[in-house]
Amino acid sequence: MLLDANLLVSGTLAGTALAPTVTGQTITGASAVLSTNTIDLQNVRDIGEGNDFVKARIEVVTAFTGLTALQFDVIQADDTALSSNVTVIGSIGAVPVASLVTTARFEIELNARIGSKGQRYLGMRYTPTGTGTAGAVIADFGAEYTDGQKFYTSGFLVS
Repeated sequence: MLLDANLLVSGTLAGTALAPTVTGQTITGASAVLSTNTIDLQNVRDIGEGNDFVKARIEVVTAFTGLTALQFDVIQADDTALSSNVTVIGSIGAVPVASLVTTARFEIELNARIGSKGQRYLGMRYTPTGTGTAGAVIADFGAEYTDGQKFYTSGFLVS
């Protein structure tokens, strides 16, 4: 999976191409948290147009504790603060805290007609059930999702 800093809405990407560092967006407390960054669709309204495979990709970089579950929503809004005329355009619902371990990955497929909604800003909303005391994620948008894991049949030698 390739990360593009312009499509990263939660977390930060720093360092160099040879030694990148990714820092997750912390999500604690008991109320909804919005992504730290938004994507301005003013000049790129055709994002995903005609493509059914635009996805929000989320990875847990710090395991969650203290809460019962966390809901992931992709939202659009009329303002960069993601607070005016909010529309949910994708969701995976509430994920139990037992599944919110470090390196856990989730994806949300989006409606291919994002631009036709007429809303300028795209981002994420995280809604905890219970009160979180720790946990962080990175989230971005892209066309592919890869888990990076390889599975081999039992007894197969890999060298």
